[in-house]
Amino acid sequence: MYNQNQIVMETKHVTKKFPVSGGRFLTACEDVSLKFLKGRTLGLVGESGCGKSTLMRMLVQVEKPTSGNILLHGKDISALKGEKLRHSRRFVQMVFQDSSAAFSPRMKVKDIICEPLVNFGKIKAREKHEAAIRFLEMVGLPAEFADRFPHDMSGGERQRIGIARALVLEPELLICDEATSALDVSVQKTIMERLVKIQAEKGISIGFICHDIALVSQISHETAVMYLGNIVEILPSSQLAGNAVHPYTKALTGSVFDLRRNDVRPVEELRGEVPSPIDLPQGCPFQSRCTYCMEICRKEKPKLVEVENRHLAACHMLGKRTGMF
Repeated sequence: MYNQNQIVMETKHVTKKFPVSGGRFLTACEDVSLKFLKGRTLGLVGESGCGKSTLMRMLVQVEKPTSGNILLHGKDISALKGEKLRHSRRFVQMVFQDSSAAFSPRMKVKDIICEPLVNFGKIKAREKHEAAIRFLEMVGLPAEFADRFPHDMSGGERQRIGIARALVLEPELLICDEATSALDVSVQKTIMERLVKIQAEKGISIGFICHDIALVSQISHETAVMYLGNIVEILPSSQLAGNAVHPYTKALTGSVFDLRRNDVRPVEELRGEVPSPIDLPQGCPFQSRCTYCMEICRKEKPKLVEVENRHLAACHMLGKRTGMF
C-alpha cells in the first residue's frame, strides 16, 4: 500500500490503559495502527474523549503506550529513556490547543521560540534575537514581536508563536492538537494556509486533531476516524463526504452543514449511550449506537479491512451484500 520510504512514523497495535480505582483500567486507545507519511497530513477525528489527544501525546512521548510499538523511520522509540529519548524528541514536535497555557508569561517571544535551539546547542544565547526573527517571518509575524511577551498578543498570534517554536528544530512530524479550535474562523483560515505553505516548503508530515470534520477534509490528505479508542475507518480525506462506509463516519459527515446546498437537509442524530471506557463491551465498540447492529456485532470486534486502495474500515456490514454501502 505504501512505499516504506514514505513512512515517517508508524504506530503498530498501540494500546494505552490508565489505572483507576478498584483495580480496573480506563482504555484510552486500543490496538491503534496508523502511518504518518512524508509531506502529508493525517487528520484524526472523533468525539471528545475518544482518545485522539492521548494517541498524539504518545507520539511525542509525553505518554508511554501500555503495549504496542511506535516506530520512527522503522526504529522503535516507545521504550527510549534518558539522552536517547531527549534526542528523539527533536524529530516530533507538537502545537498545543491552549496557546496561553503553553508559554511562560515571564519569557519574551524570542526566548520562547529559541529555547529548544539553545537546549540542543544549535545556537548561542547571543544569537537568539536573529534566529527568532527568522522564524517569526516564517509564520508571518513582524520582527518586532521578538521582544514582546505572550500576553501582549492575540490568540492567533500566540498560536503562530507555538508553530514557530515547534518548527525551530526542523521536525519531521508536527502534531497539531486542536491548534485552531479556539480561534475565529478568519484567523483559523490564515493559520491553516500558513501551515500548508510551510509543509509544502519543508516536506514535513502533520498529524492534525480536530473536531471540525469539514476543516479536516479540506487540509488533510488522509483521515482516521476514532471511536472509543478504536480506529474505525481510514480513507482519503477527499472521499469523506461521499465514500465513507462505517456508520459512525457517515453519521459524523452527515452532521456537517453544507453551505453550498440550497435544500434543507436533516441533520443526522446519533442515538444511544456511549459505553464507558472503563467497561468496554464485548464486540464492536459502536454497537450501542449503530442502526445496523447484528448479533455478530455484540460478540466479535470487527477488524480493519481494505475497502479499496488506501481505504480501510472496521465493520461487519462490509461482509454483507446490502444496500448500506
